[in-house]
This record gives sequence, structure tokens and C-alpha cells, in this order.
Amino acid sequence: MGEKPEAIGVGLFGLGTVGSGVVRLLEEHREELAEEIGHPLVIRKAVVQNIAKERAVSVDPALLSTEAEAILDDPEIRVVIEVIGGIEPARTYILEALKRGKHVVTANKDLMALHGAELIDVARAHGCDLFYEASVGGGIPIIRTLIDGFASDRITKIYGIINGTTNYILTQMSRRGRSFEEALREAQALGYAEADPSSDVDGLDAARKMVILATLGFHMPIGLEDVTTQGIRGLEARDIAFAEEFGYAVKLLGTALRENGHVEIGVFPTLVPKDHPLANVHDVFNAVFVYGEAVGETMFYGRGAGSLPTATAVVSDVVAAVKNMLLGVSGKRLSRPYREKKLKEPSEIKNRFYFRLTVQDSPGVLAHITQDLSQSGVSIERIVQYPNQESGEADILIITHTTSLAQLDEALGRIRRMPALRRIHTVLRVLAM
Repeated sequence: MGEKPEAIGVGLFGLGTVGSGVVRLLEEHREELAEEIGHPLVIRKAVVQNIAKERAVSVDPALLSTEAEAILDDPEIRVVIEVIGGIEPARTYILEALKRGKHVVTANKDLMALHGAELIDVARAHGCDLFYEASVGGGIPIIRTLIDGFASDRITKIYGIINGTTNYILTQMSRRGRSFEEALREAQALGYAEADPSSDVDGLDAARKMVILATLGFHMPIGLEDVTTQGIRGLEARDIAFAEEFGYAVKLLGTALRENGHVEIGVFPTLVPKDHPLANVHDVFNAVFVYGEAVGETMFYGRGAGSLPTATAVVSDVVAAVKNMLLGVSGKRLSRPYREKKLKEPSEIKNRFYFRLTVQDSPGVLAHITQDLSQSGVSIERIVQYPNQESGEADILIITHTTSLAQLDEALGRIRRMPALRRIHTVLRVLAM
């Protein structure tokens, strides 16, 4: 019999929901992973804040430490997994691990969106791999697909549902008639939303994921400041009901589009036609569409969060890092932006829009609104008026034909000066099929 293969040491920063899933997969899939790699994977140390804390998996207390050096100083640890989240100390730990020649796998979307370029430069300089599949889409292999699957194509559009918390809230509002506040409380009770849900409901989580996807898809140095972001906090159940009546579902979509070398990136609540697949993505599931000039339309669907789906992406990255290490090609395939960033001007950003106004219900008001839209070059596809005899007001719902953002802003500016206007409630985008 031959000698037993040398074990590959792994260090783990964080042992919460995702970290526990990683431990479970490494334990339960030990034989399959060893067969795939040719070496067993062994967790040598896990750094946590509180050693005595109860956890979802059983871990030998001797493997736990509160000191980062327990991982960084161990020469037997070849791969470091970071699943603590946030910017610091995660950034410091990853930079130090890379500088010491350790390969890194992270699920940290915030860190990659804000400091990804820096981390990739350090990884390349030290011949290390830095993988981050789990930072977007949970268990959906979207990062590797953009890097490898579309290597021979040119991506023109990426869009989809990339935040499970907001998708759950919108599902509850549409299917069960919940208000935003009621649906948010349910999401928090189930653990889908944090006590402070701002990152999710205000669209920041999705915006950070779009930075990662757009940077990889378009090979441009996209920053968070380049993403126009609108969350769902101000969305009313009435708008979801009206959308249903018009044949749409409301979803929070991240969108990145490239035309003639210029890009637009945004996160918006969007009216999605009922016959589009995204309209039937419910609860905490995610779905991402990618358009390539050669391949056309592709769709990726699955659980966007959770212990095991996210841990699956993490462990897959560990396997890839170890394989590269054994082949001697670590740090050779890190994707780095090489195109100049060119953003669209508002006059170049075109879409269909939905908006709802409350106005004084009096003669000539509707004509005034249509005139304001016409003078700004905005064409109306559909307009419906819902009068309220008790209040003497009326809700007016409008869906436009394709128009530029600059034209829409001009039209809304005219409408805001109208004496009969009571309120502009909502302005949403309409997904083009």
C-alpha cells in the first residue's frame, strides 16, 4: 500500500451560520472531497469571538481560538476561509493571510464590493488565489460562470433577483396582501431579515452584489457610487395590487447593462410581466439572467442564502484553490478589470416607467398631466384614474412607453408644479421583455 496522502490544512474565520455549514460539509463529504482533490481537507483552527458559545455543529474545543494568529502563524494551514462578514477585521485578516502565501476563500460581498481590487492585487502579487463565489447568490455558481462560462463571449446584460430578504417581503405583500411593515416583521421573525434591515430593504446589499457582477461581467472597475439604488421601504401594498391588475409582479431587481461601450448599473423595484420567469421567483430564492452576444439568454436559479447553500459555494472554492495549488497555477486566473469605465448619461438611460399620483379630482387635471408628459417627450402607454368621492381626490396610474431618464425627470418636475397635485407616491421601472 502507498503512503497516506498529506492532509491540506484549512483555517476558518467565523463559525456562525455559514461557518457551521462549512464544517458540516467538510465532515459529511470528507471522502468525496478527498477523492476529488487527492488529499483530505482538515480544519486545523477556527477563530471565533466566544469559544463557549453554543453552535449549530459540534467542534472540538481544541480547534477553537480567539486569536487570528492561530491561523495566520500556522504554516500547515494552506487555505483560509473568511465568513465573519463586515469590512474589519476581515480585510486585515485576508490581506495578512495572502501576504503569508495562504489562499483565501471568502463569502464577504461587502468587502469584495468595496476593496475587491486591492485584495486581488495583493493575491496576484503573492501568487495566491482569492475566491469569492459565495459573495453573490448563495449556492448559485454565478461568479465562476461569469469568469469561466462566458470567457469566450461578451456579456451585454446581467439582471435579476439577488436579495432573498426583499424577495420574501415582496412575496408576502403580493400573495397575502401584507403591508411592508407586516411583511418585514415576518421576515425578521423567521431570521430572513436583521433587526436593522436597512442594508436589505434600502437596496444596499443588492447594490454591492451588482458591483461584483458588473465588474466581472464588463471587466470595468465598477464602484458602489456607480450603482443607482432604490429600495422597497416606501413601496405600498396598493402599488403591488395595481401592478397585479396590470399583469405585473413587483420585484427588486439588480440590473447592469452595456450598450456601445457605456454601462448603467442600478437596483430598483421593478414591474415584471407575469409571463417572465422572474415573476415566479418567490420567497428567499434568487435568480440571475445573463445575456451574452453569442450564447444569448441564460438563467441561474436557486437559494440565495442559508447555511448549506452558501457553504456549498465556499467549499467548492476551497476545492478549486487546492487544485490550483497542487497544479502550481495559483493566482494565475484572478479576474482584474482591464476596460476603462464609461457610464451612461441620464439622457442615454432609457426604460419604461410606472408612477402613481394623487391629485385633486377636478376638470382638466388629467389633460394637464398628459400635456406635461408630452412637452417633456414622454409617451403614455397606459393611464388609469381611480376617483375617491369621499376625499374629492383621485389616484392616477401611468405606464410610459420607453423614455429617457432625463425626459422622465423633466416631466415629473413639471407635474410637481401643478396646483392640483397632492402627492407623487411611487416611481418604478417596468422590465422590458
